[in-house]
Order: sequence, then structure tokens, then C-alpha cells
Amino acid sequence: MDNEFYKNEIARLKKEKNAVILGHYYQRDEIQDLSDYIGDSLALAQKAQQCDNDIIVFCGVHFMAETAKILNPSRKVLLPDLTASCSLAESCPGADFARFKAEHPDHMVISYVNCTAEIKAMSDLICTSGNAEKLVRSLPEEQKIIFAPDKNLGGYINSVTGRNMLLWDGVCMVHDAMRAETVMQLKMQHPDAAVIAHPECNSALLQVADFVGSTKAMLSYIEKSGHKKFIVATETGILYEMKKNNPDKEFITVSAKEGCNCADCSYMKQNTLEKLYLCMRDETPEIELSNEIIEAAARPIVRMLEMSKQLGIIK
Repeated sequence: MDNEFYKNEIARLKKEKNAVILGHYYQRDEIQDLSDYIGDSLALAQKAQQCDNDIIVFCGVHFMAETAKILNPSRKVLLPDLTASCSLAESCPGADFARFKAEHPDHMVISYVNCTAEIKAMSDLICTSGNAEKLVRSLPEEQKIIFAPDKNLGGYINSVTGRNMLLWDGVCMVHDAMRAETVMQLKMQHPDAAVIAHPECNSALLQVADFVGSTKAMLSYIEKSGHKKFIVATETGILYEMKKNNPDKEFITVSAKEGCNCADCSYMKQNTLEKLYLCMRDETPEIELSNEIIEAAARPIVRMLEMSKQLGIIK
């Protein structure tokens, strides 16, 4: 089967089954093109909450599809590849985190959305890279906080807010592998380029960046910037949207090793047109969560969305 067959069939099935396709910026180019909504974690969580379709097809990784199911318990949520996991989510096992939380009973738990439904259910508030700083700033200074699972994002938020949140020791293997030395070498080769980085990168790299922000924030920065060249420290899937919106600008990726594809998230790239077609045709694999987990995990997600509206982060 060729790509045109899959594209036509996906369009037919979407209409026939009243389905909506939500796609993350890190997905393959052809999947981004077929998505009804494309965005970062915050935008997709908001879209998932607003969906009234019978079927939600989430082109992303497992925790993202779980979030859509938590916000839409009565709807069928599909993920083209059920094994599309996340190294960051995997770095925070539920039993280990439950023990860690129990050791600090006077702390509230803020969890980055890149975590499992089990971790969300143990949290008081969920955040994304796009709203974490404002959410933390809105809390009383005396409030003790556990931040999980990304120590890099948590450390960055500590550095810009002056907080001293207790950090779970987890990382995204793609972002954490990028090095400041690599960025500086690229900067020497391209002195006219601005360095933009995702806050999941390690602190040394973030210190040499001209701009640090979520995927959506980076897109906005590029459009408004006078620079014509950018060194991009995040997953390569975002380059498709960057180039599409800014055809006159140049983008250079930061890889952990020269000549490797290590700036690609292998989990994000597991979804393909064929898998998307098959999952819509057969309505499987489906995300299934217990009512108990859905109810507990929904509270901190809804709280995030409500606070984000109050703080003017989303409309």
C-alpha cells in the first residue's frame, strides 16, 4: 500500500466514524499533515478536553493518549502504537514515587504532564513546559513542592523563580543527551544563529541558550525574531512546523553525537501512516483506564487547565 492509499482511507474513516486526530509536534511529517489539531502538550490537553467526537485518535505517545482518555472517559481513545512509550514517564515508576511522596507528607506534588496516569493520580497539580513557570509562581512562596518527573525542567523552574522544589530524578533521554559543548561548537560555525532550547535539556545547555521555552513558545519566538538562523535544541519533529511557518529561515539541529539521529525520539516516531490507518479501521489499540485512576488523575489536570485560564496562559 502506498501513502496516498493510507491518506485517503484515513480521511474516509475519520468522517465515517466521527473521529478527530490529535497530533504532537514531534510526530512524523506526514502524520502532522493529517492531524486535525497539531500542538504541544498544553494545547493538546486543552483540545482533548473540548472534543465532542465519538473517537479520539492520539498521534503521540502513551501518556498523551492517557491524558485524552482521562479528560474524555466516555469516549473511545485510540493510539496507533500502544508501545509508544516515553523515557521520561518510564523514569518515574509508580511504586517508587509513592514511597518518595510518603517521605515528604508536607509537600504538594506538581507533576509534568509527561508522566503516567498513575503518577498523575498521585499529584496535586499537573503542568506543561509551557505553563510550569507561571503555575509555580502563582503558589505561595512558603508552599513546599515536589516536582516530578523531570529534574531538568524542575531545575530550570527553580532557577527562574527562586524556588527550591524537591526534584524527582528523571529525564528525557533525548533532551538530556544534548550537550552545551555541541551547541558552542555549532555557535562557532554559525555565529549569526540564535540558540533556542527546550527546558527538558540539561542546565549547562540551557545556560548557553538565547531562548528557553516550550515547543509552542519556540515557534512563536522564531516568527517574531529578527534572526534568520537558529540552532534548535529539542526533538527534530518540531522542525517540520518551523520550516513550514518560516520558509526563509534556517534551522540547525543539536545531536548528542555527530552524524546520529539521537535528536529523534524513537517512541514518537513509532506511529506511522499504516498504523494510523489500521487503528482507525479496527478501532484498536484502545486506551483503557480504571474509573478510580481516571477520577484521581482528572483532578490535577482540570486544576491545571482552570489555573491556566485564570492566569491568562490559555483562553
